[in-house]
Amino acid sequence: MFFSYRKLFSRTIGTSKFKIMYWTLELASYLDDAPWPASKDELIDYAIRSGAPLEVVENLQELEDDGEAFESIDEVWSEYPTTDDYFFNEDEL
Repeated sequence: MFFSYRKLFSRTIGTSKFKIMYWTLELASYLDDAPWPASKDELIDYAIRSGAPLEVVENLQELEDDGEAFESIDEVWSEYPTTDDYFFNEDEL
């Protein structure tokens, strides 16, 4: 199965620079054991304490913070693969 890079572009207010937030399966895996549900600040703190790469922290900082807790990694990265993505019909093998 092929997973594409999820690229989200957000314009920085007051400048013409664009910030790129991208998730890969490897980067998202650093949040597998995060204390869900968690707020944006809790996820950033967890990523720093667990030694996640800087890209994970930067991606979390780019998330919109509406004050609501994120229930799972699916709310952070909507393309995160689930166990259903790995289901194979034995008759097709």
